Amino acid sequence: MPARHRRCADRTSGNRNRPDASRAVSVVRSRQNVATGRSRPECRRSSRRTRSSSLPARPSNRRGHSVPVAQLSVYFFLQIAVIIAASQLVGRLAQRVGQPQVVGEMIAGVLLGPSLFGLFLPEVQKALFPKETLGMLYVGAQLGVGLYMFLVGTEFRADHFRNRFRSAASVSAAGIAVPFVLAFMLTPWLQGIPGLFAERVRPFEAALFMGASIAITAFPMLARIIQERGLAGTSLGTLALTAGAVDDAAAWCILAIVLAGFGGSWASAYVAIGGGIGFALFMIFAGSRLLRRLAMHVSPTAPLPTSVLALVLVLFALSAFAMDAIGIHAVFGGFLLGAVLPRGALTQKLREMLQPFTVVFLLPMFFTYSGLNTRLGVLMDPGILLAALVILAASFGGKGIACWAAARASGESKRDAMAIGSLMNARGLMELIIINIGLAAGVILPGLFSILVLMAILSTLMATPLFNFVTRQQPGGAASSV
Repeated sequence: MPARHRRCADRTSGNRNRPDASRAVSVVRSRQNVATGRSRPECRRSSRRTRSSSLPARPSNRRGHSVPVAQLSVYFFLQIAVIIAASQLVGRLAQRVGQPQVVGEMIAGVLLGPSLFGLFLPEVQKALFPKETLGMLYVGAQLGVGLYMFLVGTEFRADHFRNRFRSAASVSAAGIAVPFVLAFMLTPWLQGIPGLFAERVRPFEAALFMGASIAITAFPMLARIIQERGLAGTSLGTLALTAGAVDDAAAWCILAIVLAGFGGSWASAYVAIGGGIGFALFMIFAGSRLLRRLAMHVSPTAPLPTSVLALVLVLFALSAFAMDAIGIHAVFGGFLLGAVLPRGALTQKLREMLQPFTVVFLLPMFFTYSGLNTRLGVLMDPGILLAALVILAASFGGKGIACWAAARASGESKRDAMAIGSLMNARGLMELIIINIGLAAGVILPGLFSILVLMAILSTLMATPLFNFVTRQQPGGAASSV
């Protein structure tokens, strides 16, 4: 054995006498060195690190190096500062041009990714968001979107849903059927374009995923638009939320089927669909009765007891876990819990305590996490650009127009039908969730991911101007149902 190899071997064997954590770090570095072909230089660097192991680890985000666990908080706090500042800045600019702040926050997330920040300052962007820290953002993003959907559920009006069940069912059916018909027509052509679908995805699976992507509604974003426009609790707002919830639940069940078929296990699809229906029925018929006792401990004139807040957060976490574990998504667990909570002082005080922190601190992390996976530069390819134009046309026509027609056929007024069509056409947040899952599962490639991100942004940007245009036609500036 050459001398330099013996020296490295001696140092490697010496790891056996070191603490477990130090030995684990050494093993990880050794594997990284093998992958990058830098065994001899890294051996010397590893030796120097061993001699200075008593000193604090220095973070390094260069390729081939990992960020020490002790330094993750350093990155996290800096990332949060940049994310909140960017979200507030772009969100305020969006409000100045008549868009909801949430639209600006979604755009801010894309701007912080490789599409703009990484395009002009790639080294700075990589230093601020190294890959080793994305796991923290992912957890924060899931917590934020789950809590936000819980708050949305606390404003859900079941009485309006019962009164307008026929319209909600018709709008939901049209918003699902037409997008899937278009998806099955377009998918054979789309699969022939490189960079959109993975090669091992079967045509049926690709069509189902494409249909779910077009049929999805920006449920949380739709809810926030309704909230910012003063529609929360109104008949129109409840109809749009109900139809959006049914559409999204169906799209998630179909996505579970796609992922199950792609992974070769249909049992997971059965668990997802059956478990989701069972959980919803339990929450509606049994959970609501049990939670009434909890509301009795809350007084309208006294602060919310910390014990009640703690119990609600535990129930939220368990609901999110249940839906996530069966393969649907945590957001539906949060929404169902919020929807069955007794209305009154309990839900009002929960919104007062949780909403500011959730909206300002947690939710922007989800937009940023999605933006870090978006590369709009792929649209410069002519084939992908043509596919983007076709997908955008199918998405706008297949969702918005179909929901408008269904609402009119159900007896809704012209203004309400147009308002519902414009709101249902927004996809933002839920679109980002579903395509992130598809990208992580290997169903789609970065080209289609970027197209669908663009579709999510444009469809949501269109929602507010169209809705404002419709409501301005009513004398007094508001639709009759608002």
